[in-house]
Amino acid sequence: MGEQEDKGFVFKDRRKMSLDETEKESAGEEMKESTKKEEESARQKFQEAAKTSAEAQGPVSLPEVSFSTFVFSLSSSALVHLGEIPEPDSRNVRVDLAMAKQIIDTLGMLDEKTRGNLEPDEDRLLKTVLYDLRLRFVQKAGK
Repeated sequence: MGEQEDKGFVFKDRRKMSLDETEKESAGEEMKESTKKEEESARQKFQEAAKTSAEAQGPVSLPEVSFSTFVFSLSSSALVHLGEIPEPDSRNVRVDLAMAKQIIDTLGMLDEKTRGNLEPDEDRLLKTVLYDLRLRFVQKAGK
């Protein structure tokens, strides 16, 4: 029989032993603050660019971004992949059940994660859309 080597335990002392370690910690917090400022700056630049772009293109009527329009957008994509409506660009009708399932699962995850945090109308819309899409999926998958 060969000898077994005892690896044992490794103890690491994580107490701060010098001011350098304290300075490193405060530098980490400064980095977090800096990141927050950069994110806010990027958000402001995005809003300014979007406004300038909208002014340059002239009057374009786009729906307000809301939870309901987001759900409708995902629902429309699922319907395209289920072959219920034609693709917007090519006007072709294709069935891609894997993509449809992915979108339906995404809506299901949204339903789970937002439970108790939606307005009654939003909750009803999400549940209705999910029910309808799941039924259509089962019908398509069964053929």
